[in-house]
Amino acid sequence: MTVLVSAAELLTAAPRPVLLDVRWALGDPHGRERYLAGHLPGAVFADLETELAAPPTPAGGRHPLPPVEGLQAAARRWGIRADSAVVAYDATGGLAAARAWWLLRWGGLTEVRLLDGGLDAWVAAGGDLETGDVVPEPGDVVLTCGGMPTLTADEAAALPASGGVLLDARAGERYRGEVEPVDPRAGHVPGAVSAPTTENLTAGGTFRDDLADRFAALGVRPGTAVGVYCGSGVTAAHEVAALAQAGIEAALWPGSWSQWSADPSRPAATGH
Repeated sequence: MTVLVSAAELLTAAPRPVLLDVRWALGDPHGRERYLAGHLPGAVFADLETELAAPPTPAGGRHPLPPVEGLQAAARRWGIRADSAVVAYDATGGLAAARAWWLLRWGGLTEVRLLDGGLDAWVAAGGDLETGDVVPEPGDVVLTCGGMPTLTADEAAALPASGGVLLDARAGERYRGEVEPVDPRAGHVPGAVSAPTTENLTAGGTFRDDLADRFAALGVRPGTAVGVYCGSGVTAAHEVAALAQAGIEAALWPGSWSQWSADPSRPAATGH
C-alpha cells in the first residue's frame, strides 16, 4: 500500500489530485478559519466533526464512523469522481488528515495518499497558498465499506490474549492513566501496548524512515495480528497509516477508549 506523497511529487503531479484540507485538533474548533486563511491551491475543506464522523454516543464513542452514504455524499461535495486520486493533508503531521485517508480507503478508494509533512512541507518545497473557499464541481464517486479492517471492542480486548498486539496510540500519560482530559475514565485496555502516534513522526513532522524498527520494538512484525485504538479513532488512523508505510496491515477500532471507558463493566488498567 502506497501511503505517502512528498511535497515535491505533489508539486509536479498531473493531473492534480483532489486535495482535502483536514485541519482539526482536539479542543481547537478553528480548522475552517485556518483553511480560509491559507491552503493548497484548489484544496477543499473536509470537516472532521461533521463529515468524517457520525454524532457522538456513549455506545459508539466520540467520533463514530459515518454511514457510508454520508461519507459518499461528502466525497461528492469534495469533487471526488470515480477515477480521482486524492491527497489529504493538515498542519499537524497528518494526525487529522489520516482520518480522511483511512475513511476513503475504508470506503473502497485505493488512490488516496497523505501529504508527508503537510502544509509546512508544501510551503518549504516552494508551493503557493491561496485564500478563501473552494467549491468544486460535484463528483460522482460510489463508495462501499470494508476496504480497511476494523475491530469491535470485544475483538480489540481479545487480541492480546490470542497472540496479537493491541496498540494504544494516545499520549503515554493517558495510557498510564495519569491524566484523562476528555473521556469518562483514565487508563487503558488491559494488555494494550503504549505506542503514541506522535512517535511516528520526525521533529520536522514527516513520517520516520525507521517505522518498521519502531513497531518491531513494540512486538509488531509482518504477519502479526495488529489492532490500534486511541481516544476516539482519529489519531489511531495515523498509526494504521504508519504501520501500512512499514508494510504491516492493522485493524482500526473506531470506538476506541471513548467507547470502552463509557462502559463501567469494562476494566481499565493503569501504569505501564
